[in-house]
Amino acid sequence: MLGNAATNVAFPLSTLCVASALLFGVGGAATFSLKLGAKKEDEAATAVGNASVLLVAVGVVLSVVVLLFLRPLMRAFGATDEVLSYALTYTGITAYGFPFLIFTTGGTALVRADGSPRYSMVCTLAGAVLNTVLDPIFIFGLGMGMAGAAVATVIGQVVSAVMVAAYMFRFKSIRLQKKHFVLHWQDTLKIASLGTSHCFNQ
Repeated sequence: MLGNAATNVAFPLSTLCVASALLFGVGGAATFSLKLGAKKEDEAATAVGNASVLLVAVGVVLSVVVLLFLRPLMRAFGATDEVLSYALTYTGITAYGFPFLIFTTGGTALVRADGSPRYSMVCTLAGAVLNTVLDPIFIFGLGMGMAGAAVATVIGQVVSAVMVAAYMFRFKSIRLQKKHFVLHWQDTLKIASLGTSHCFNQ
């Protein structure tokens, strides 16, 4: 009961992760599609590269902020004295998975935009299924409790993120190079503007 309450206390952070992922993932996918439609393959590749960097960067920043202010955040989200220790354990571990969660959620939008919706779905399902399988093993089999649930979650997120990253090297319509991952403020603003409505809606 207290464990379930702890995951609910941490849920606003998951919502924030998804919102951030939509900001740069959907925005990047839209920019990618527009540039590709205009036959500007190099600019389309830049949109994908910049979006990927932004997704990882915002994930790292959010992870660091949450870890630095973990206790006050859990209190602000409604953790009682009984729930607090569970919330600190769970969120203290899952925070390390934020970059992977954000990259996966936003990256699957880029994968879909490249014409691979099935692979995009598989990336998401693989992590979810692995998490579901590992949960009882870590929680009960290994006796890890809340820490086990958190570790299973992060492992699932890492696997999904690796699958998305692997696809980046075999895009159908573009070929990514190192130069495409160099951030440009014009591209960043374009990506963010196209993803803002999805972010705020989340």
